[in-house]
Amino acid sequence: MAESSEGLGTVPEHERILQEIESTDTACVGPTLRSVYDDQPNAHKKFMEKLDACIRNHDKEIEKMCNFHHQGFVDAITELLKVRTDAEKLKVQVTDTNRRFQDAGKEVIVHTEDIIRCRIQQRNITTVVEKLQLCLPVLEMYSKLKEQMSAKRYYSALKTMEQLENVYFPWVSQYRFCQLMIENLPKLREDIKEISMSDLKDFLESIRKHSDKIGETAMKQAQHQKTFSVSLQKQNKMKFGKNMYINHDRIPEERNETVLKHSLEEEDENEEEVLTVQDLVDFSPVYRCLHIYSVLGDEETFENYYRKQRKKQARLVLQPQSNMHETVDGYRRYFTQIVGFFVVEDHILHVTQGLVTRAYTDELWNMALSKIIAVLRAHSSYCTDPDLVLELKNLIVIFADTLQGYGFPVNRLFDLLFEIRDQYNETLLKKWAGVFRDIFEEDNYSPIPIVNEEEYKIVISKFPFQDPDLEKQSFPKKFPMSQSVPHIYIQVKEFIYASLKFSESLHRSSTEIDDMLRKSTNLLLTRTLSSCLLNLIRKPHIGLTELVQIIINTTHLEQACKYLEDFITNITNISQETVHTTRLYGLSTFKDARHAAEGEIYTKLNQKIDEFVQLADYDWTMSEPDGRASGYLMDLINFLRSIFQVFTHLPGKVAQTACMSACQHLSTSLMQMLLDSELKQISMGAVQQFNLDVIQCELFASSEPVPGFQGDTLQLAFIDLRQLLDLFMVWDWSTYLADYGQPASKYLRVNPNTALTLLEKMKDTSKKNNIFAQFRKNDRDKQKLIETVVKQLRSLVNGMSQHT
Repeated sequence: MAESSEGLGTVPEHERILQEIESTDTACVGPTLRSVYDDQPNAHKKFMEKLDACIRNHDKEIEKMCNFHHQGFVDAITELLKVRTDAEKLKVQVTDTNRRFQDAGKEVIVHTEDIIRCRIQQRNITTVVEKLQLCLPVLEMYSKLKEQMSAKRYYSALKTMEQLENVYFPWVSQYRFCQLMIENLPKLREDIKEISMSDLKDFLESIRKHSDKIGETAMKQAQHQKTFSVSLQKQNKMKFGKNMYINHDRIPEERNETVLKHSLEEEDENEEEVLTVQDLVDFSPVYRCLHIYSVLGDEETFENYYRKQRKKQARLVLQPQSNMHETVDGYRRYFTQIVGFFVVEDHILHVTQGLVTRAYTDELWNMALSKIIAVLRAHSSYCTDPDLVLELKNLIVIFADTLQGYGFPVNRLFDLLFEIRDQYNETLLKKWAGVFRDIFEEDNYSPIPIVNEEEYKIVISKFPFQDPDLEKQSFPKKFPMSQSVPHIYIQVKEFIYASLKFSESLHRSSTEIDDMLRKSTNLLLTRTLSSCLLNLIRKPHIGLTELVQIIINTTHLEQACKYLEDFITNITNISQETVHTTRLYGLSTFKDARHAAEGEIYTKLNQKIDEFVQLADYDWTMSEPDGRASGYLMDLINFLRSIFQVFTHLPGKVAQTACMSACQHLSTSLMQMLLDSELKQISMGAVQQFNLDVIQCELFASSEPVPGFQGDTLQLAFIDLRQLLDLFMVWDWSTYLADYGQPASKYLRVNPNTALTLLEKMKDTSKKNNIFAQFRKNDRDKQKLIETVVKQLRSLVNGMSQHT
């Protein structure tokens, strides 16, 4: 009951709230709705049910209202559709009527406008005819001015302007167009100056781009002219000259004839293709601009501008590319651009008056020449290829000859060529150093075998060898030198040819060329070939046989130097008897190489002896000797015998020195073996065995392994060992001590210190091996003798040291 009564109480309240929401402003809806939540807990739900019921009632009322007015709305739409059709018909009729009115009025308007226009035209024609009769000459002259401007006849245009200003403009000065023309003339003059200056700029730009073509053409012409002159000179020389032979070293005259014929044919072919700078360049912009500025009284401005711009272009032309030294094309482009620049300046100098002067061109050339020399000196220093340096030299010569033909001094360029010549020789020396190294690497260091006459002639044609004994021998036979000798000789001649190529076209006398060839050849011999020989001699794989062959080779190369001198004489026609003629230093070069090879032979021979000695395996405590020499020593002697057989091809003194050096080194090595500080004890049996080995050494020395020794000179190498061993073998200490220091002493070569060292080693061995020596009288006596001799030797050594 309570719930029902509670629900009945809230319904009127909800209706009141709904009415209040519908009737009041939306701003007051918030407090009204809040009152719903302030009531009982279930009031919200009931309010929502009431709100839904109210919404449904309103929807029903709206639906009824729409149903009531729907039919009227439909009827209104239908009426409007009918009216639209009538409206469209009316619009079409109105448009058509308007069009017809417009068409009907056009003809009237046209006739009216024509009448007005005709009347105006009649009045204007009369006025214009009157005025044009006065203005027509002015307009015609101005039109003529425009035509001249269009046709780029600027000088004529300037003359027309003068006529307009002085004759025609005063007639019509009262008209505005005349004032405009008068005001426009200064602008036209400035336009003419700007246009002519623009043409000049285009000309300068074109010249800058085509300078290399101009220079290339000029250099070709200079080269053709020089080639023709040189060819005629060579032809005259060949007519009145003589054939030059010395040991098959003939100057290749046939090749000169071929070059002459080819150059003459080439000259004939290019005779019709000779172009001048006028054929390649249109100089009219320069002439026109100079003329215009002269008429306008501003010639100085033009000259200053032209010279300033050309100086800028000169600096650009003189600026080389960074990689110019890598190819000859880089140098060629550099030279052709410079030649093109100065050819143009020379032409401007001769065809214009005052635009450029000789002083200006000389100043410009001196500035350019300093820059050119600096650039060439810097970039040529990077060139390592002699062919590239030679091509650079040829380019410089053509470059100098071309500019010299245009009147520019080029002596400094030829002075630079002498610096480049030294560099060229350096590159040649480096190249030929590689050639010599390759020749030495490929050589087998064996005499050249010859099996028939044809092979013999081939070798003789390459190398000037003369030996009557060898000619008499029957085939097969051998030349004493190896293959590297004729190859070296040929390459030295090729070097002379290569060095000669640089001297051509340098405008130097035959004496100077001869001197240059001899100096460069001396450098090749004394520095390059000598260095290669020394490096070859010091290589580890070069053995004694190879060293012997190298000495023989250098001997024959030294003998061939006189033929190289004759070869240079044939080229330059300068006699060797001339006072200032430089001699080739082949004698000293190959003598130094031989001395180095000889020294290396002595060193390697001693090293080989040391290798054999290191194989020695003595039993220093043996009681009895083996009765025969040691195996290592017999092997060493056999080796020395075979080596000295090879030395028979060497000069006698070299073989004798090598043999003496070997015996002395062997004697020293054996002595050091006895006195080695690591050897503490030595028995008498070991001394006797060692004596057998020394006897074999003496027998080897007395067998004269190398002929030419006098008496027992070679045996004296072992005299120190012999006297020392004899002293110990016969135990003759009383004689040694009594005669020591006497010139006629039997043991003069025995040093007391050496004898003391060896005796102390024997004393220690005697003590160790003779345990029961104290019980045998002979052994006791010998031991006492040794101790006594040791004491005496010590006192002798001490006395010597105090005296010293």
